[in-house]
Amino acid sequence: VVQLVESGGGSVQAGGSLRLSCAASGATDRAACMGWFRQAPGKQREGVAAIYRVSGRTLYVDSVKGRFTISQDNAKNTVSLQMNNLKPEDTAMYYCAARSFTSGGSCLNWRDIDYWGKGTLVTISS
Repeated sequence: VVQLVESGGGSVQAGGSLRLSCAASGATDRAACMGWFRQAPGKQREGVAAIYRVSGRTLYVDSVKGRFTISQDNAKNTVSLQMNNLKPEDTAMYYCAARSFTSGGSCLNWRDIDYWGKGTLVTISS
């Protein structure tokens, strides 16, 4: 089992920045990739960014490309999401997630995720 704990959410004005962090513990060597999902009220959970733990390859949803950057520190078992030029439509609960090697599938598809954090709220005002 992999435990995930998020931190760093908050409220900022449009155009501002926030940095989310996720601390992983437990069987972290089982995680093929880690990433961030978000869910706004009344909307489906969507994959925002993911990073493969071995190769470091990153994936982003189109709406955040050029504004968000995902990074990892494997020695500390942490994954971070730097969010710049934030927009009101970025407002959501953000969840840290991990997919195991055995699951397969996409690191940005919530159906393929094995482990979830409890989430941290990000609110962007216009």
